Amino acid sequence: MRAELSKLQKEYLIEMEDVVVVTKNEKGKVKLHQAVNLTAAGAVGGTFWGMLIGLIFLNPLLGAAVGAGAGAISGKLADIGISDKFMKELAETFKPGSSALFVLVRRSTPDKVLDQLKGFKGKVIKTSLTADKEEELRKVLEQS
Repeated sequence: MRAELSKLQKEYLIEMEDVVVVTKNEKGKVKLHQAVNLTAAGAVGGTFWGMLIGLIFLNPLLGAAVGAGAGAISGKLADIGISDKFMKELAETFKPGSSALFVLVRRSTPDKVLDQLKGFKGKVIKTSLTADKEEELRKVLEQS
């Protein structure tokens, strides 16, 4: 479903701010599969800025190393989009061996998006949609 939503985003039918697959393995361990690796993104950005500042002080390699470390730490601690804490707490209630998809949508073309999601099955837990749009989404995903 995440791949289908990404395809719809490339077609400008939906604009997602965050999309995360959460799994709970057979041993009960919960894992978040983020679409964007914030730690890596922070390290790349930190390397650039650290090297730039390092050039000013005539030591770009040290600046890059310090910047990469600081960027990685800030990326690891950042929580943008859907709350990691909320997803982990909800995932603790899952049966072992199951998963869920969390999506934070900024904009969409609901009729076209819902039409593309008809082949998927699932359960809607929480939305900020209007009551009629939420019911329409439930019907599409909770069909038996």
